[in-house]
Amino acid sequence: MTEREVDEDLVRRAQRGEPRAFDLLVLKYQRRLMRLISRYLRDPAEVEDAAQEAFVKAYRALPNFRGDSAFYTWLYRIGINTAKNYISAGSRRIVVNGDTLDDEGEWQESFAHGSDLATPEAELSNKQIVATVHAATEALPEELRTAITLRELEGLSYEEIARVMDCPIGTVRSRIFRAREAIAARLRPILETSEDRRW
Repeated sequence: MTEREVDEDLVRRAQRGEPRAFDLLVLKYQRRLMRLISRYLRDPAEVEDAAQEAFVKAYRALPNFRGDSAFYTWLYRIGINTAKNYISAGSRRIVVNGDTLDDEGEWQESFAHGSDLATPEAELSNKQIVATVHAATEALPEELRTAITLRELEGLSYEEIARVMDCPIGTVRSRIFRAREAIAARLRPILETSEDRRW
């Protein structure tokens, strides 16, 4: 069985009234959902509360889940909306907080390997690169930050991101491109690369 088929089976069982099936979905996705929400909220207690609220919303909405998208795509959308509600309710500033759930290694791996940022002539530690990427991501507009987070940290496909963000796939591609360009602009002075360098 594929991961999606396992999730579909658990969803069907939960929809039939088996609470243990939904518990298994929570156990499977709790850490990933908290990691996603921690990109929006600074306080670890708020991250935990928002994740719990997202799971409650998902449980209540589960009878209406038809499986048009993967369960985790649907859940991530609920999680993002819940985080946005927390921000709106408290007029909090959206932040990228890689330290909350110790994700620095994932950022480092995603950007350093995927974009070939670790050049010999730069002679910078990975920590400095990661810190710059975090700061650049924090400065992005919300829609760009969400798109790049879902792609680079959560590993979602463009199609899945389009479903999560409820926008056309072309918009997702554009947002990810613009986010990467903004991050690259912050990295160029540090890495001493030219503006025509593609990432």
